[in-house]
Amino acid sequence: MTQNLSPFTEAHQLFRKTVRDFAEKELLPNKEKWERERFVPREVFKRAGELGLFGVCFSEAVGGSGGDYWFKVAFLEEIIYCRMAGLAMDFMVQADISTPIIEKLGTEEQKKEFLIPALRGDLIGALGITEPGCGSDVMAIKTKAESVGDDYVINGAKMFITNGSRADFITLSVRTGGPGHKGISLVTFPTKTKGFSVGKKLEKMGNHSSDTALLHFENCRIPKRYLIGEENRGFTYIMQNFQGERLVAAVSSVASAQLAVNDTIRYTSEREIFGQKIASMQVWRHKFADLQTQLEAARRLTYHAVALFNAGIECTQEISMAKLFAGDLAQDVAYDCLQAHGGYGYMEEYDLARFTRDIRLITIGGGASEVMKEIIAKRMGIGG
Repeated sequence: MTQNLSPFTEAHQLFRKTVRDFAEKELLPNKEKWERERFVPREVFKRAGELGLFGVCFSEAVGGSGGDYWFKVAFLEEIIYCRMAGLAMDFMVQADISTPIIEKLGTEEQKKEFLIPALRGDLIGALGITEPGCGSDVMAIKTKAESVGDDYVINGAKMFITNGSRADFITLSVRTGGPGHKGISLVTFPTKTKGFSVGKKLEKMGNHSSDTALLHFENCRIPKRYLIGEENRGFTYIMQNFQGERLVAAVSSVASAQLAVNDTIRYTSEREIFGQKIASMQVWRHKFADLQTQLEAARRLTYHAVALFNAGIECTQEISMAKLFAGDLAQDVAYDCLQAHGGYGYMEEYDLARFTRDIRLITIGGGASEVMKEIIAKRMGIGG
């Protein structure tokens, strides 16, 4: 971005350096081990909390730094240098997906019990929405919370839950009313609750350093004081929370794809075939020019959505466009960059192989690309 138009201040850049140092010096050396073990140690969350990485955009009242959303962008653009998308996703669930709704709508008691310890890295959070029988169709959730006196008794299951195998609490969607969107609520759910269990830890195609789980709830009794906001308004809260999740996905897509292109240019500038560097061949020079042009367009669109979001302006359409465009472009980057690496790109020792696996999730998680198109079309006034 042109220097005098940059949204990043000196404070943002100092924070950016903190994140990059953490990623490269403390996380990257453990890449192979944590990817192989399909797990990131709890101490890593604690360390990130100590550095203030989780709370940078939260208010000082809950232990945050009170920073604007450009601090979040700086974080997302630098944490990728740990070269573990799964770890980055764990952190995003902790700071951008399971907790913002608690700051916005939670009680002071909920903030003290769940949010503040999560920002310190003392507790690990998860978001429980997706179920075995419904993916993007949030209105179809069946996990039931029956009102029994001053408690809810919860029965059901959740699927594809990041941080699910070791979360201390879950920001959980439950059905407290009738069918459809009007019967859904959100609660904070401590996983120490009797009747809760991890069905199994799921094996994924990519994002191996992140744990993902199937969760079961069998007659789990929690007090109604764990209700977030108002009863039966959870669907609205979930849709609002999705905007931050999707914006994070867009920023991460652009940053990760840019790193892949940079890696590939460096590789092809050194690798020779038929007596010349691969990068010097017109077909690849032009391919890189195309990819960089599209990446800049994706970055500008995403930054535009960030600017609106940061200013508190309704920007569902812009965020949906950014996630759609950046996510689909990242798939093209993965294909072309692996092709440029040739057989070496197919080898596990190259980060490109991991990137290709990991980035595939972007067009599915947080709302598939097809869902983004539906949202955009509706905002355009096109009925289905």
